[in-house]
Amino acid sequence: MIEDAPKSWLRTRVEKTLVKGLSRAYATVQVDPQKFLLQLRLAYRLPIAGYQGVYSLEVHELDNVAEDIIRSGMKFAAAEGAGFGMGGLTTILPDLGILSAITMRTIQKLSLVYGFQFNTDGEIAELWIAAATAAGVDISRELVEKEFVNRFVPRVIQRIAARASAEVVEKWAGRMIPLVSSAIGAGLNYWFVRAWGERAKAHFRERHLQMRQQAIQQTAQSILLPAAPEVLPPAK
Repeated sequence: MIEDAPKSWLRTRVEKTLVKGLSRAYATVQVDPQKFLLQLRLAYRLPIAGYQGVYSLEVHELDNVAEDIIRSGMKFAAAEGAGFGMGGLTTILPDLGILSAITMRTIQKLSLVYGFQFNTDGEIAELWIAAATAAGVDISRELVEKEFVNRFVPRVIQRIAARASAEVVEKWAGRMIPLVSSAIGAGLNYWFVRAWGERAKAHFRERHLQMRQQAIQQTAQSILLPAAPEVLPPAK
């Protein structure tokens, strides 16, 4: 496997760049949930007053919005990759820094579409679990540490960067080809956001359906449970 091979100089640099880019995205490149809620209501015409309202909509409506968000991220990443791609491998590191931000913003938006905000430590940890899933990283054994978000998130970022750097070095080598490096950069960035976006979407969609099922079961239990017997005061 690629991950098991000795790390080259380029892969080490790429991994460090991804760590820096993802860490910066975590700290500063945040999607504003309230502004995005307004976008969902106006641009996508979702009849919701808050994120809890997405659970009353048909799932296919959310899927359509999610697909549009992924496509938007793909186009943005492709345009950015075309510009940086003209520099060949010399611009791969700044390109990856911006690509990290585009990808994380896409994942944040997908999280919100399916009703998952990131206000608490636990919710932030869940967001990065989704990012790891999108990168093809299994961190299930670390779920117990979700509450220690300040320690958990950097560890996840390192795991994501280590996995993604191997993928980047393998596929981005085509940027060494003169003249076509711009087109290759656009295509690779387009593919990158598409792959990560689709995997993140599948993660959030599955969790969304689980939440719906739990709500149905709780409602059914509340209906089936007998009412508590009335306790009469003792006779005098």
